[in-house]
Amino acid sequence: MAGRAQIRTNNSALIAMIADEDTITGFLLAGVGNVDLRRKTNYLVVDSKTTVKAIEDAFREFTTKEDIAIVLISQYVANTIRFLVDGYNKPVPAILEIPSKDHPYDPTHDSVLSRVRYLFSSESVASGRR
Repeated sequence: MAGRAQIRTNNSALIAMIADEDTITGFLLAGVGNVDLRRKTNYLVVDSKTTVKAIEDAFREFTTKEDIAIVLISQYVANTIRFLVDGYNKPVPAILEIPSKDHPYDPTHDSVLSRVRYLFSSESVASGRR
């Protein structure tokens, strides 16, 4: 099929994370962490000292690496770089917004959910069903 994005069928792909320390720690304990040969990790711990530029740089790095299949980002962190998250439209790596311990999930700010709602509302309008 022409025009479809190619999804690599590699033996392994990584999950990258941009979140608070507790969330990152939980995923690291589950075995999601990785450090490559250049000592670069597949996660960014966000705290009160983390700059927006550092978050933006990590997001850009994780979404351009070929060995990352999913980027998990805490929703409150995604809100600080909402323009990047909403502007990202590639299928791989998939961007998933997750809640954190201190910030509950808000479906009105979830970019994936808003895209799904848009697609279903467009299809229902186009097909005449409402």
